[in-house]
Formats: sequence, structure tokens, C-alpha cells
Amino acid sequence: MESKEILQQHIAKTASLTDDQFDYFYSHFKPLSFKKGQTIISAGEKVDCEYFVISGCLKAFFINDEIKMYILQFAMPTWWTSDYSALYNQTPATINVDCISDVELLCLSNSDREKLCAEFHQIEHFFRWRTNKGYIASQKRLLSFMNNNVKTRYEELLALYPQLYNLVPKHLIAAYLGVSRETLSRLYNS
Repeated sequence: MESKEILQQHIAKTASLTDDQFDYFYSHFKPLSFKKGQTIISAGEKVDCEYFVISGCLKAFFINDEIKMYILQFAMPTWWTSDYSALYNQTPATINVDCISDVELLCLSNSDREKLCAEFHQIEHFFRWRTNKGYIASQKRLLSFMNNNVKTRYEELLALYPQLYNLVPKHLIAAYLGVSRETLSRLYNS
């Protein structure tokens, strides 16, 4: 399936656009390809766009002062990612985004997204809906961190996203859960 068709099916779940409206919407996206291990956003850089994943898998992560990695998000096909704080507040990035595998992306600039939202109520509705869903997912994850042990969080993650098990190395799943690879191995083997 082509990137245009993947995005169109994704948008159609929430917003109704005519073919001409969608063509205009799609014309604002820039297709990009990255190889496994390449960096898309580095902490400290300016961020002026967000990315829609066509294929592959990305990770959005933070490295603390002790050089420990905390993964905020895995972005799989039909997911969006960026450093949204940097994007919306026009501040330097605080998180990094890089490629777990080879990826195909569509890039949408912040200015184009705002322009499209002003021009089409359905596009504004789509982005508001998407932001709300992302906020809900973040809130659920935070509550799980506060209330559940690592084993329960691991089971929740794999129940929600079973494809992660085959896409993402275990040390990255451990970083997402906030534990060491050894702790995750003990949980998995018990």
C-alpha cells in the first residue's frame, strides 16, 4: 500500500474529506526514509515538524544526567511522533527520536498543520482527536507506573501492542518500562 493510501485510511477513521481535499492535505507532507539507527530529532535541536510512520518503528526517548535512557514512545505504522513540547512551544528539543528499524515517514511542518487546521474543520477535528487520544494513552501509562508492578506493566504493554515483542529489542522494552534488561529477563523467564 502506498503512503498516500495509508494516510488516507488513517484520516478517514476520524475525518471525512473529499478526494480533492485529501489530495490538498497530502500535498503538505514530505516523504522521508531513514535507516535503522539514524536520528530524526536530537535533544537541543529546533523541531519544526511531526512525523507519521508509514513503515518501520521509531523510539522517542530521553537521556538523563546519569546517561540512563527512558523511552517515552515507540512509534509504529500509522502512529505520529515528534518532540511535541519543542514543536508547540518553539523551544529546543528535550527528547530524541531515532530509528529502531528502517522507516518510511511522512513529515508535516507545524506551520502547514496550523494552516490546514484553519482551512478545514475536519482536519482540525482530526488533530484534536489525535491529541486527545495521545493524552489519554499517556495518562493511562502514568497511572500504570504509579499503581502496577513491572510484571503487570510488561503484560499490559504486550497485550496492547503484541507486535512490539517482535519489532523492538528487549533492552528497549526494558527502558520503556523503566527497568534493566536483566530485570525484564527475570520477569519474562519466571
